[in-house]
Amino acid sequence: MAYIVDRRLNSKNKSLVNRQRFLKRYHKQIREAVSDAVSRRNITDMERGDTITIPKRDISEPTFRHGKGGQRDIVHPGNKEFVQGDRIPRPPSGGGGGSGSGQASDSGEGEDEFVFQISQSEFLDYLFEDLALPNMVKRQLMGQDAFEHRRAGYSEVGNPNQLNIVRTMRSAQARRMALSGKARRRKREILVELDLLPAEETEKRLALEAELAKLNVRLHRVPFLDDFDLKYNLHIKVPMPSPKAVMFCVMDVSGSMTQDIKETAKRFFFLLYLFLQKNYEKIEVVFIRHHTQAQEVDEETFFYSRETGGTVVSSALNLMADIIDERYSPNEWNIYCAQASDGDNWQEDNQRCHKTLVDGILPLVQYFTYIEIGDREPQGLWRLYEHLQGDYADRFAIQRVRDNSEIYPVFRELFHKTMENA
Repeated sequence: MAYIVDRRLNSKNKSLVNRQRFLKRYHKQIREAVSDAVSRRNITDMERGDTITIPKRDISEPTFRHGKGGQRDIVHPGNKEFVQGDRIPRPPSGGGGGSGSGQASDSGEGEDEFVFQISQSEFLDYLFEDLALPNMVKRQLMGQDAFEHRRAGYSEVGNPNQLNIVRTMRSAQARRMALSGKARRRKREILVELDLLPAEETEKRLALEAELAKLNVRLHRVPFLDDFDLKYNLHIKVPMPSPKAVMFCVMDVSGSMTQDIKETAKRFFFLLYLFLQKNYEKIEVVFIRHHTQAQEVDEETFFYSRETGGTVVSSALNLMADIIDERYSPNEWNIYCAQASDGDNWQEDNQRCHKTLVDGILPLVQYFTYIEIGDREPQGLWRLYEHLQGDYADRFAIQRVRDNSEIYPVFRELFHKTMENA
């Protein structure tokens, strides 16, 4: 009998395959747990991993047992209530386990739910699954690192790992045929003459055999493979168009935005920021805060500044249009915008918003999203955007959000991957 001993070293991630199989099997439950985690977390904890709990009913598996078999007659003594054919009523609530009154039970056994930890990367993968920026197209060259290596024939110099075996052997065979063709033809002629030569012509046979020996020496001197035969695959770098994209994050920080509404808006934008960082390496983000005046700020100021004031939405839209005109040509950039507000705006400012959007923003952007936060009736800004959505349905989307629990479903609705942006 043969025995095989596996002496290969175990890697650090020897259970990785089993873990990936487990994550794939319980994909639905993990997705639901990640969705619940988004609504209860602070924005500073949004991107870390999480502890996932899977109900035991979802991980239970059927089991096979050996029955006793055969026909058995069983007598259950002490039955004074039922006869054959009676329907047994369902036991009262809580009768199968503990007493239900907070007291401990003295019988029965069970099994805890299954709990395991997913990493930060896995958490973000589930969080942003099937999401993409809509309508992204390739513009001009992104930069010197936007190249693709393509085959460009063959070269006689290169690295050993680029050696083309077929071309090399073909070249070697052609060289051998060119250098030894005449000698091989003469060799075949001598072999034929030797076969036909009578045995008594010894002198001529010796001469032919001497010539044959010289030909063999000459043929053996032709190397099977020479440096001249080596052919290498040649690759060149070809500049490739890359999708250059910029995302404008516009948030209302006026006095009408309560602290809860601002926190909900920040959750939406932080989720958007994580999504862009996770899925797009070459994308720029422009943060704009506004009350009566708009200002381009950095990430820290955008999420944590306490500045407040009145409400003039057109100031943010005008600033966005100016930044596009100065830095982001629509011929070179995919332009996106996400705006969050409670819907309040000066009535006379709505017309200015309409003009700026129609004349300076919507014709240039790939996608414009607006979320209105709060549970009150739609405000004037919502009605304005609702009217514009009918004219720009392919690039304009609006949604209402009442509280933190609706942020993630709305976010997925706005950036759900379709066949066009797959």
